[in-house]
Amino acid sequence: MKKGFSLPLWVAGAARSALKKLVGLPFENYEIIKIPNENRETKIEIHSVGLLQDDSHALGISFAKSGLDLDITQNLEIWTIASLEKISFNNPVQTMPINIIAGSGVGIKEDTSEISISDFAKQVLYQNLLDCIPAGFNLNLEIIFPNGEFLAERTSNKSFGIVDGLSIIGTSAETYSSASPEQLKEAQTKLAKLIQNNFKGKVVFVIGENGLNLAKTNNVHLPIIKIGNWIGPLLVDAAIKKVKTVILFGYHGKLIKLAGGIFHTHNHLADGRIEILVYLALQEKVPSQIIDEISHLNNLEDALLLLERFNKSLANKLFKNLSNTIEKRSFAYVNRYVKTDMEIASIIFDRKRKIRWSGINGNKYISYFQRD
Repeated sequence: MKKGFSLPLWVAGAARSALKKLVGLPFENYEIIKIPNENRETKIEIHSVGLLQDDSHALGISFAKSGLDLDITQNLEIWTIASLEKISFNNPVQTMPINIIAGSGVGIKEDTSEISISDFAKQVLYQNLLDCIPAGFNLNLEIIFPNGEFLAERTSNKSFGIVDGLSIIGTSAETYSSASPEQLKEAQTKLAKLIQNNFKGKVVFVIGENGLNLAKTNNVHLPIIKIGNWIGPLLVDAAIKKVKTVILFGYHGKLIKLAGGIFHTHNHLADGRIEILVYLALQEKVPSQIIDEISHLNNLEDALLLLERFNKSLANKLFKNLSNTIEKRSFAYVNRYVKTDMEIASIIFDRKRKIRWSGINGNKYISYFQRD
């Protein structure tokens, strides 16, 4: 069930409105936005638009309406500033017709300072702006989220090396609550369609937008389904549908919950990540002083860094045990509901989006996740 539209569409709406104003077209309180790779369009509401700096720049403003009560981007104010740059006579080829600039409140990658934006978001911008750029010009597009830096503090962006604001990482036009039954139904429907089309028996369940983005960036040559927080029910559904192998691919802060028997992983329903790590640390005979320090930390990444400072080899062994425990607990969970020999593999990445650990089953498939 559609709940609203993702952030890239609202950014594209504001950008298209600004560009149209810049080239002399009249303002309308909405823009028709084309959806990449789909034969359809949608109407995006625009708040306002105006010319700046002696009419050489135009500002378009929209407010994101994802339709999700718990979504950080619901009602997010979006500014886009458009300006045109004449193509150099010495370099007339329009190789980069749109220069997307991270303004205030928009996240950048800490290691490269590049804007944090998904391929889908870029496609939305290109598909909806290219037809309005005058011949002989390139478009400079600065994106600003006035409240983005503040809101980013309530996300896990820094855990993924994204700083200074919110990412633009939507991967589809519609938005769904990762905790809602509609999101579960959507994933079940995608799985049902997948197994009807020359399916080879293996599927990747990715946890969240960052997992999906990383899998696509690394050119994973396996069918991929984003499953949100409904991990347990979807594993059972896969077993019922006679899937042979499910590869769980995600950030350690999500997948660790499965090792503790938590199979709906939304933070509003259950957390327990530090408690699970403490239990695993006890199994690995980590010194009590280190375990006590872990128990007072706020997140799993800080715990990992603490463990690595103490003993990197021990930390790696603990997280390998975590990967194996995820596979074992997931298999046991599924078999409570349906008897199956479906293989469940786990592959885990860290805050720098580096693939770090895999379980015994995951070891067999980790090569699928190496970038070509």
